[in-house]
Amino acid sequence: MKIVIDTNVFVSGIFFTGPPYRILEAWRNGRLQPAISQEIVDEYQSVVDELSKQHPAIDTIPILDFVYKNTKIIMASSLPEPVCMDPDDDKFIACAIAAHCKIIVSGDKHLLKVSGYCGIQVLKPREFVDKFLAAAAAKLLANPF
Repeated sequence: MKIVIDTNVFVSGIFFTGPPYRILEAWRNGRLQPAISQEIVDEYQSVVDELSKQHPAIDTIPILDFVYKNTKIIMASSLPEPVCMDPDDDKFIACAIAAHCKIIVSGDKHLLKVSGYCGIQVLKPREFVDKFLAAAAAKLLANPF
């Protein structure tokens, strides 16, 4: 399943537990295929670098290496006009459009408000986990072969 993961979800999955962690775990296990543009990678790197100073016990290098080695960077064009109230969030929509991806996972209120734009659903991490990851796990348990 192809999705776009907002920076807040990515970072929360690294530094905390809960649904964002489960999303990153599903990515690591090959159950998800994130669509990522260079702008998104740059933002991931910047925010992780900043938070690493506050959480020095967490080694973020393997996580960022995983991103660079296991993700195809999408060439996403800028949107013709702003969609989100915070134009910095438009990069996630542009990436989803370029990757033909229908889901963005985010807790960002500006992105959540534009859910439905160009047929792209913006789901909170818990909602995504419950709707897609938990459902897929239940199917696998019900029919393991």
